[in-house]
Amino acid sequence: MSEEIKSEVMTRRRALSLPLLGLAALSLTVPTMLTVSDAEAQTAGMQRRETRRTARQAGRQTRRAVRRGASPQ
Repeated sequence: MSEEIKSEVMTRRRALSLPLLGLAALSLTVPTMLTVSDAEAQTAGMQRRETRRTARQAGRQTRRAVRRGASPQ
């Protein structure tokens, strides 16, 4: 009779330890995934868009400087 109770306690401990181990593993992997995902991956399309954006901003600055009568920078 005492053996059944002992084995029942072990089963409960194992049942509780599995979710806790899962949470511990998750808490270790989530920060790692977040730091990895912060890295910038420059694709060809992203570079083209950045080039166009920079050119538009430079054009705006030139137009505004001409309107003010100052020399463009």
